[in-house]
Amino acid sequence: MLAGAEDDWLRAIEQQATTMRERLVTLARINSGSDNVAGVNQVGECMAGYFSALGAEVDRRALTAATQVDDDGEVTSRPLGDAFLFSRRPHAPLQVLLVGHLDTVFAVDHPFQKVREIAGNRLNGPGVADLKGGLVVMHTALAALEASPWRDHIGWQVILNPDEEIGSPGSAPLLAEAAQKADVGLIFEPAMPDGSLAGARKGSGNFALVFHGHAAHAGREHHLGRNALRALADALTAIDTLNGERDGVTINPAFVAGGGANNVVPDRGLLRFNVRIERAEDEAWFQHQLDSILAALNARDGITVECHGGFGRKPKILDARQLQLFNRVAACGRELGQDIVWHPTGGCCDGNNLAAAGLPNVDTLGVIGGAIHSSDEYVELDSLVPRAQLTALLLARLAADGELDYTS
Repeated sequence: MLAGAEDDWLRAIEQQATTMRERLVTLARINSGSDNVAGVNQVGECMAGYFSALGAEVDRRALTAATQVDDDGEVTSRPLGDAFLFSRRPHAPLQVLLVGHLDTVFAVDHPFQKVREIAGNRLNGPGVADLKGGLVVMHTALAALEASPWRDHIGWQVILNPDEEIGSPGSAPLLAEAAQKADVGLIFEPAMPDGSLAGARKGSGNFALVFHGHAAHAGREHHLGRNALRALADALTAIDTLNGERDGVTINPAFVAGGGANNVVPDRGLLRFNVRIERAEDEAWFQHQLDSILAALNARDGITVECHGGFGRKPKILDARQLQLFNRVAACGRELGQDIVWHPTGGCCDGNNLAAAGLPNVDTLGVIGGAIHSSDEYVELDSLVPRAQLTALLLARLAADGELDYTS
């Protein structure tokens, strides 16, 4: 067992504060919007250098391009960056899967590109919290583990994927495969602004409906036209009306496109929407409702509706195994003087994917920060060292305890 949280290998993380900050600035200055393949890969290559120094085996995987429905309703290909995998001791008795993502929501032409210090010892910049600060925390914690007496008792694999911010369409199979070989999952999404962790998470589905009608002159032959936008409006209203019909289910119509000149009956429209669900059975309920709405619309003369998308992430339930893992994290926090609590959230991440594959995981072990996905995104610089120490101590405790028993 550990002698205590004062061990030199753990305290040494405190000497890494400046290095951690510098690495975070370096990563955040690289634009890695999900569609910027070169930028995403550059971040991965930078991390490969850090992990190679730990003696990790490096495996770079090209991912199959994702498909998407563009604003004209056409199905197109969306190239993805590479996934980067790092591992040590794959035959150790205990295996931990650590996950983070390389991409951000800020495209290469987004105005938010610079990193700067702001009041309160905070750093403002694209991805500083979500998730580049988490990448630094993850690497620092593993470097500490490798300097500890328990390193030989635990094996680890890191997956850094390029597409988490768009739902992990290309990396989801990779995560599911890795989850089957692991005992514990640790994901480095940012903690809540108050430092708390995410517990149960809702599932998420993204849908795109493409409406086809029939164009006609709005004056001479209006009667020959079939208005795709009218069908879209009716679908949007019917789908949005489902809000409040079932506890825990919310639907957000998010984007519409279509139409053109005032003197032409519009023959195409596009509706995108997101659905959040609390329980696995909610998925079947919503799908039944949507199928009924689409069947009625497709029965109209001259109207055709195509449905694309679906539920890419299942709900993450706070079951007994998840709770036991959370309690282990909280115990490590107490040793370090950190008060660790968790709360349910409507957001989702790759923690949903690992849970769906049967792997208990904690998915907010990254930095403390806030305003993510906005130009006000920030990281609390004072959280870098404590969060790295928390993960390092957790890994050492898991290694010292040996095989996990989720039945107790």
